[in-house]
Amino acid sequence: MKVYLDVCCFNRPFDDHGQDRVRLESEAVLTILEHARSRMWALIGSEVIDIEISKIPDDDLRCKVNILSGMKQKFITVNNDVEIRAKELEILGFKSFDALHIACAEKGDADILLTTDDIFLSKALQSRNILKVRVENPLRWLMEVMEK
Repeated sequence: MKVYLDVCCFNRPFDDHGQDRVRLESEAVLTILEHARSRMWALIGSEVIDIEISKIPDDDLRCKVNILSGMKQKFITVNNDVEIRAKELEILGFKSFDALHIACAEKGDADILLTTDDIFLSKALQSRNILKVRVENPLRWLMEVMEK
């Protein structure tokens, strides 16, 4: 299983766990990362993830998120094909970083792109017939996978 997590997922374990949803999504992300660490699943990283993480203003948080994202087994760089695909996705209404994440996940042949961003998830659901990768919430996806 090839898994691509966007930066929202890497941030989730460090968010305020006062809300049940945040705590449960955090546990799901950590479980997914543990599966990647044990090589049960392959974690796909990208230049886009690295750039987005570099923009985190809090030094401590940025360092922690970098550690989690460093567990990747495959790395996708942004090239002309990725940029073209991202522009196509932006025309469909995706935000620029979201479009780049999708384009990188597609280039990496990811089985799933995970995000906790509800707006991103909603847009991906609307566009699922155009996307070459499934986009899902980590908690919902992990529950689905564990049931199988």
